[in-house]
Amino acid sequence: MMITTLPVGDLIFLGTGTSHGVPMMGCECEVCQSTDPRNRRLRSSVILGFPEGNLLIDTSPDLRQQFLREKLCYADAILYTHPHVDHLFGLDDTRLFPRLNGRETIPVYASRHVTNEIRTRFAYIFDPRVQEFPAGGIPKLTLNALEPYQETEILGQKVLPLTINHGLMDIFGFRIGNLAYCTDAKVIPSESMRQLYGLETLIIGCLRYDPHPTHMGLTEVMEIVSELKPQRVFFTHIGHRFDHAQLCEELPPHIRPAYDGLYLRGCF
Repeated sequence: MMITTLPVGDLIFLGTGTSHGVPMMGCECEVCQSTDPRNRRLRSSVILGFPEGNLLIDTSPDLRQQFLREKLCYADAILYTHPHVDHLFGLDDTRLFPRLNGRETIPVYASRHVTNEIRTRFAYIFDPRVQEFPAGGIPKLTLNALEPYQETEILGQKVLPLTINHGLMDIFGFRIGNLAYCTDAKVIPSESMRQLYGLETLIIGCLRYDPHPTHMGLTEVMEIVSELKPQRVFFTHIGHRFDHAQLCEELPPHIRPAYDGLYLRGCF
């Protein structure tokens, strides 16, 4: 049975992998060869049930596969963390959404930098000559620029964009009620840290055991968790150096690596 609207407060991890995905092409390590389905990671994205519909965070290149796996029909709005290929380049697969949910366009929310990148990289979407084409041929989008630390209502739910550093780029994390989603972070600035206290659920990128130039490693993530003290933590954007079962044994019970298809109920 196809899912049209998620219950309010629910979240599905559509993908929990890095830009390479897991298994990684050309790799024969134990994790890439693992038969544990939790070690098979598509590119990172989540979908949430909001009061007025489904919110999709990021459109990974695996979007079509993720929606088919979860039997999802559509999203009603899209929120972007940043414009890297593994978070943006599934955008064309959203072209069926307006036909399936009956909306004229799909509202997109992102930083001004990301909305500009969408206009540049997907210029065909905004060509006046094709704007009258029916939904299904091209995506029908309405772009909305967000400013950091300015709360915005999306589909009946307040969302707070937070600046986080991803190497050479500042990107967005988000606080939604008692939930925060902070993938691809290398550094969380002090102003954003102040907005992340009192969380029930923190979803945070954790690439590997050792540090990386643009992503947090395990030690860095655990320092953030120790400071913020959320009730529970889920890792995402997980590389092939982490075996799911082994990592679970190494972590305290309130901190878990997420996996593709993990369903959280009432998490914000």
